[in-house]
Amino acid sequence: MEKKLLVVCGPSGAGLGEIVTRVFALRSDTASATPVTARKPKAGETDGVGFWFYDLEGWNALKESGDLLEATEFAGNDYGTSRRRVMEQLDAGKNVLLNLPVDRAAQLKANMPEAVCVYVAPSDDALLRARWEAAGRSALEVSVRMEQAALQRQAASFCDAVVSSDDLDAAADALCAMLG
Repeated sequence: MEKKLLVVCGPSGAGLGEIVTRVFALRSDTASATPVTARKPKAGETDGVGFWFYDLEGWNALKESGDLLEATEFAGNDYGTSRRRVMEQLDAGKNVLLNLPVDRAAQLKANMPEAVCVYVAPSDDALLRARWEAAGRSALEVSVRMEQAALQRQAASFCDAVVSSDDLDAAADALCAMLG
């Protein structure tokens, strides 16, 4: 059976991290592709564990070669997903599951149309609001996050499927089913 690249995206508070962790626990045939970065390793970090580290020349070579399926700059550092690293996992017989922000998932889908992108969010904004409030977010922060979630939902029209995160186990099962 052909292995898949499955990319999940959604708003903060949707439970994506927990859902992805559950999928990895359920599926031994599924892995992540270690992201790439142009930042210097911090003390105790090892190349290939957490990130693949590149100097600026190496990063620019990744960009110029078209190897970056998606990339972003955050806090003065570049981060992304390498096509080569994804293909290594797929060629090794593993599905690849990535959890990316909506904008980065859209970049990846544009560069690798065969990727299956899934928007994951609660079926009701009230549940999202309740999760943020339970996490101790201020009323202002909840309001800002609700606006961001609405914008992300609109921007996620490129996604191939939508999965409700009302029940995290059911969401994980739905993603597992998509992997085949």
